[in-house]
Amino acid sequence: MFTLDEQYCMEQFQKLLSIDSTTGMFREIQEYLTEEIGRLGFPVTALHKGGVIADLGGSGNTLAVTAHVDDIGLMVRHINSDGTLNVCAVGGLYPFYSVTENVRVHTRDGKVFTGAVCRTPSSIHVTEDELRSTIGDFRTNVCVVLDENTTTAEQTRALGIGTGDMIALEPRLTVSNGYIKSRFIDDKACAAVLLAAMKEIKYKQYTLPRQVLAYFSVYEEIGHGTSWLPDDVKDILAIDIAPTGERQTSDERKVSIFCKDSRYPYHWELTNELRAAAIREDVDYVMDVFTPHYGSDGDTSIAAGHDVRHAAIGPGTANSHGYERTHMDGLKNTYGLLMTYLLKEQSEEK
Repeated sequence: MFTLDEQYCMEQFQKLLSIDSTTGMFREIQEYLTEEIGRLGFPVTALHKGGVIADLGGSGNTLAVTAHVDDIGLMVRHINSDGTLNVCAVGGLYPFYSVTENVRVHTRDGKVFTGAVCRTPSSIHVTEDELRSTIGDFRTNVCVVLDENTTTAEQTRALGIGTGDMIALEPRLTVSNGYIKSRFIDDKACAAVLLAAMKEIKYKQYTLPRQVLAYFSVYEEIGHGTSWLPDDVKDILAIDIAPTGERQTSDERKVSIFCKDSRYPYHWELTNELRAAAIREDVDYVMDVFTPHYGSDGDTSIAAGHDVRHAAIGPGTANSHGYERTHMDGLKNTYGLLMTYLLKEQSEEK
């Protein structure tokens, strides 16, 4: 089986994590990817709405392999009278998975302020019992407290902070005994796996049996990441996390091949090609179904009306959309299946 360059993969994961890219705030991460892909030696195009496509070579029967680099986060809805920020979610972020997190507030003028997501009232020792049990809600009892000497709305506005400013959460990456814990494993870890595959293809000078495009999308978390595809794309393969759960076969140390999610079944024949590739190369894989709240950029292309086959694979990942956890083995198996499919599987023209 193909061997993942773990050092390069983790270096890229850390670099991607270091760039705040709450959905809609894509410019910095797009510029980084354009630079890194150019350094690897592939032709690269930055999309007008945001996103990056690289041509990995090959000809005919074009396959787009996609991973997204946008993160869930928050946006300033309005400024409270005490100078704190009332916020709304960007993507599927929930209060119970974000309270107590450190954040960075990015203003429209390019300023950055730090703060934290807090309950109101915030101190448990001086909170009445009935309030302790109240569910956190961004609209009413969860806010962002700034690390600034501000106690009024006017003082906060004077800093240059206002409605519509973007808020990014601190990733908090740590690795222990092969387990990788961080926010935004979904999907920056998978983007790092794709970059590692690109590095291997270039430096080993592999000849691809079909044209392959690497598509780094920046709007997956709100549902239109790959709504546009180049005209000649025949298949799209999303690399995304495989959420673990009570009725799931997904495993943090394995790669999942997605059979169905909350929107659609994945293409039967393309999914079978991936399964055959995993069996042939002894990749540690499982088949799984993800409902009721999961979708991928492969779905996005289908919903947009493209005449493509779609499939998805990815590492088993716990605590999705929270402080997520996967294992290096999950990344290695995802990489192994991706490389095996890219280099060994030759689909018929559809």
